[in-house]
Amino acid sequence: MAMKDYSDEFKADAVALYESTPGATYKSIAADLGINRATLREWVLRDRERRGAGPVGRAGARKTPAGSGQAASAADPDERIRQLEARVAELEASERKLATERDILRKAAKYFAGETNW
Repeated sequence: MAMKDYSDEFKADAVALYESTPGATYKSIAADLGINRATLREWVLRDRERRGAGPVGRAGARKTPAGSGQAASAADPDERIRQLEARVAELEASERKLATERDILRKAAKYFAGETNW
């Protein structure tokens, strides 16, 4: 099987999608993009090395259950604030993921539109 040559832009977009997706796995993102899981992992690790980030942990990778701590929220305003801040962070990560996916789809549509010979 021949090795595929992906553009640097595609690699950066794939890494950004993985990093901005809470709870994402290499397998799920790679399947969405139609690439090999090990290839995506290699790109992510290379990007982290380039940035000097450690190989473990991603920003926004932890999800908090939506209904957790409802009784405590009425009694403790600080806990409620923490819950709301966690929810905002989760929504911002989701928005980044959707924006990245939209950009990837736009680029793919532009690429394939230019490839047609109608």
